[in-house]
Amino acid sequence: MRNLFRSALALAALVISTAPVRALEEVVVELPLVENTLTVKLSELKDPAALMQGSSDLAELDRASDGELGRKLLKLLNHPVPVSFRQLAESSVGSPLLEQTLLLVSSFGTVEGRSPDLTGETLKQALEKATAASADGQPTLLQLMEAIPGERVRLNMSQAQVVLARMLRHRRRADQLMAAAVPAPVATPAAPRSAVAVSRTTLAVSHRPDPLDLVVMQPSSGSPRGLVVISHGLWDSPTNFEGWGQRLAEQGYAVVLPRHPGSDKHQQHEVLSGQAPPPSPAELALRAKDVTAINDGVAQGRLPALAGVNADRVVVIGHSWGATTALQLAGVKPEDRALKARCDNLSDPDRNLSWTLQCSWISAVDQAAVDDPRVIAVAAVSPPVSLLFPKGSAKQITARVLLVSGTHDWVVPPDPEAVEPFTTSNPQGNQLVLVQGGDHFNLRPGQSSGGGPVAPLLLEWTNRAFAAGTAVKPSPGAAPLLPQGSWGSDGKAMADVTNRLEVQ
Repeated sequence: MRNLFRSALALAALVISTAPVRALEEVVVELPLVENTLTVKLSELKDPAALMQGSSDLAELDRASDGELGRKLLKLLNHPVPVSFRQLAESSVGSPLLEQTLLLVSSFGTVEGRSPDLTGETLKQALEKATAASADGQPTLLQLMEAIPGERVRLNMSQAQVVLARMLRHRRRADQLMAAAVPAPVATPAAPRSAVAVSRTTLAVSHRPDPLDLVVMQPSSGSPRGLVVISHGLWDSPTNFEGWGQRLAEQGYAVVLPRHPGSDKHQQHEVLSGQAPPPSPAELALRAKDVTAINDGVAQGRLPALAGVNADRVVVIGHSWGATTALQLAGVKPEDRALKARCDNLSDPDRNLSWTLQCSWISAVDQAAVDDPRVIAVAAVSPPVSLLFPKGSAKQITARVLLVSGTHDWVVPPDPEAVEPFTTSNPQGNQLVLVQGGDHFNLRPGQSSGGGPVAPLLLEWTNRAFAAGTAVKPSPGAAPLLPQGSWGSDGKAMADVTNRLEVQ
């Protein structure tokens, strides 16, 4: 019950109307399995006595629990709204990412007779009203609910079931492919060629006001075999990918991990504390420019730690949004056609959590074609791409692509974000690897000393890309770079399913 009302509160705070109507009075929760509803009047939530004497469904349940339910619920509802939440609402008004989040939430509940306010302006106004009504300037969650305009919030639990069924369907095709595939043999750990030297530096860039922060990992002796850049995902950091860098650097590669300042972990803290709005759509291009600037800096000798490293041939590895960045650098050009046609359709059968981020990019897509011909190959782990890149866009690719997706990824599900785009691409020697039981976070190296489950795969891919010479370039009928060899993990089964797809 407590979780139920947390959901009710979240929806009451987010799915709100701009129309000047009376204050919210009632919350109605639809329970389709028992063909019933649960209602509670906000006036009954003033204190335990009011609830105990009330006439709502919740009041009856409270009396049946001898007041225990009401005491726990009221403790929650009378907790002050965190200052950071108020600041977040104020700084996020008009943000595309916030708008898409509100649109997603609105599919689970609505203020009856009112259309959703997807700008966040009404949420801000409700917070201001609740603050004015509080004695100490610290409004409670209950006061916030009372300040929301509308008659009642109706929570549609059957829609939650629809979304769950859709999520299960999104992994069904990947499960079938994995069931029919032969997992790659577990890789034999390669002995380190060298100790790894780690340094931190900065690079002045023309597209951002402040220098980029970089983590540089490379062999402590000898000349590096090649340059690898690793791009982190939304609200992440280079630290979480040093495991991949360690694995590559000890095998002789120079690895650079940039911090993308407009969408990294520090920016997340600023968003949640109200110091900054959510990531701007412009970050779609700026992240790719970060990597290109690194390649320029190495080539021009502006990164002394990497003096002598060849920047003419570069491998880029990315996770989540970083994987999208890698694909942009591989020559895939974003388009807004699917974004405009599908972002507002809450019933789209392919809709998934990654669309919240993808749809926030729509205003900047025309500036996001930032390919880099020095990039010879990319490894894209869990990339959100289905709306951003058009069908058949692989024919634009100038670098060889390895796409990696976990069968249990709920954030960027394997289908439609990996399997479907791959089957509608132009086969040019690119490959798709699925990881059994992989989700959006456990494929990252995190704090794993060995680089996590996909580290052997990424190392093999990097080795093959640099060894291929001119043959690395994608082309119709090109032989795959990744052999049917020992690049698997002892933690999670993984398989190359490229040849099992019916390419359309």
